[in-house]
Amino acid sequence: MSSLFVRTLREDPADAEVPSHRLLVRAGYIRRAAPGIYTWLPLGLRVYRNVERIVREEMDAIGAQELQFPALLPREPYEATNRWTEYGDGVFRLKDRKGADYLLGPTHEEMFTLAVKDLYSSYKDLPVWLYQIQTKYRDEARPRAGLMRGREFVMKDSYSFDVTDEGLEASYQAHRDAYVRIFDRLGFDYVVVEATSGAMGGSRSEEFLARLEVGEDTFVSSPGGYAANVEAVRTPAPAPLPWDDAPAAHVEDTPDTPTIATLVDHLNAAHPRDERPWTAADTLKNVLLVLTHPDGTREPLAIGLPGDREVDQKRLEGQLEPIAVEAMDDEELRKHPTLVKGYIGPGVLGEGAASGIRYLVDPRVSEGTRWVTGADEPGRHVLDLVCGRDFTPDGTIEAAALREGDPAPDGSGPLSLARGIEMGHIFQLGRKYAESLGLQVLDENGKLVTVTMGSYGIGVSRAVPVIAEGNHDELGLCWPRAIAPADVHLVAAGKDPQLLQEAERLAADLSGRGLDVVLDDRPRLSPGVKFKDAELIGVPTIVVVGKGLVDGVVEVKDRRTGERQDVAVGQVVEHLVGLVRG
Repeated sequence: MSSLFVRTLREDPADAEVPSHRLLVRAGYIRRAAPGIYTWLPLGLRVYRNVERIVREEMDAIGAQELQFPALLPREPYEATNRWTEYGDGVFRLKDRKGADYLLGPTHEEMFTLAVKDLYSSYKDLPVWLYQIQTKYRDEARPRAGLMRGREFVMKDSYSFDVTDEGLEASYQAHRDAYVRIFDRLGFDYVVVEATSGAMGGSRSEEFLARLEVGEDTFVSSPGGYAANVEAVRTPAPAPLPWDDAPAAHVEDTPDTPTIATLVDHLNAAHPRDERPWTAADTLKNVLLVLTHPDGTREPLAIGLPGDREVDQKRLEGQLEPIAVEAMDDEELRKHPTLVKGYIGPGVLGEGAASGIRYLVDPRVSEGTRWVTGADEPGRHVLDLVCGRDFTPDGTIEAAALREGDPAPDGSGPLSLARGIEMGHIFQLGRKYAESLGLQVLDENGKLVTVTMGSYGIGVSRAVPVIAEGNHDELGLCWPRAIAPADVHLVAAGKDPQLLQEAERLAADLSGRGLDVVLDDRPRLSPGVKFKDAELIGVPTIVVVGKGLVDGVVEVKDRRTGERQDVAVGQVVEHLVGLVRG
């Protein structure tokens, strides 16, 4: 510790939002270089390397082969797949001195595809599984939570290349099994959920989410085993209802009712029903948005959903990615004179209607359902408006926020909601990138066929704060042994030179047995300061060489459980080797 490049802090950094960020900075693991960009200090780099080692061991074990692409990439491959445009402002772009366009790699599907195209031409060469562990760059609009969402991060991305769909399925399963082993070894609580493919494309997609209250993702689960990211949940649509006995739609005066709450109050006062009171679920709310396509084109969009539901921005973005979404402001609204703020209804919406604005609805707005909604006139609403009879939307979209108790799509029970953060994502890409880049091989009949691909990512640098989030207490970090920066933290607790000599001897003996040791040999610090630093840094086993030495014992403390025991000096090396190696 007297020579280790580290400085522990007693106060939390001002910009830290979550425990892992606070503790990794305070314990001397990382330092902020710029928003969303961090320097790994020696202790942090040790933890990161341990995560990387576990990922590499499991990837190698399934026969994947490691390579390394550059981070500085030419424009042309990304233009061929249209992602140069689709990424929009999300990537760092630059020009060289000759004016040629480059980007800092956000992901490398194109490069992997072209590498296989360059070297392989026959079905006999496949399957092949390739991976890299490399720094990626994305121009995050709102970097947050330290290493959890930064502009520079390290990811393991791997890709499988197969001739047949059956081969892709086997490759996908092998990677999925490897991911389970990796996350089991890393030591945090996680769940595997159904996910959307988003801008990546492809068919089957699953996420490995760490369960964290500070996570930015919401996922659902049911008693029957269904689990999905909210973006992937498909709402069970009601069966079509007959409307033979439904009264004709009728417009009523509803003054001063620009909100759902005021409308429901008015309906119950002016138009009471015998069977039950009106609720927000009886109303059809129409939300106006503006979409910005990757090429810069802007398009208005209206979404209809039950009035007791709000639009979930993350679900909506998941359906529309890579299109950016924002609420329509008053200035944009004025461009559409048929829209009456607070009283907008389906009558003017739809690609063939007066406004010409595309109109998508929640799946609950299904054929035969009856609604109260805006009449497109100030202070007026239309009642008994039947979907399929009085209006026909242009399609459906999953944009409504989910709630506790909503039914699972597979009928396996009510949904529960929880928070998490994405740690791994696996896709069956299929032939999207191979077709765009011309990756074909000769099959066994000598016919050219397009290769099918899988994509498999892990947030390697993100794993460090995620593990820290689940492994800390009020005193500091409590690393799982597999990824801790050292096996043993030795503290020489006192000014007697004999204490330091014994601690140095133990450190040398432990190092000779293959253990990594941090030795706090700082001569002018009190035992209390050393103890606080040891607890803050979070090595799993703390050994105190102190006043017990006169009785021939040292104290061994389990940082994670707080258990302490005195161990004879002559036996402590074997005792510690046994602890570390299980």
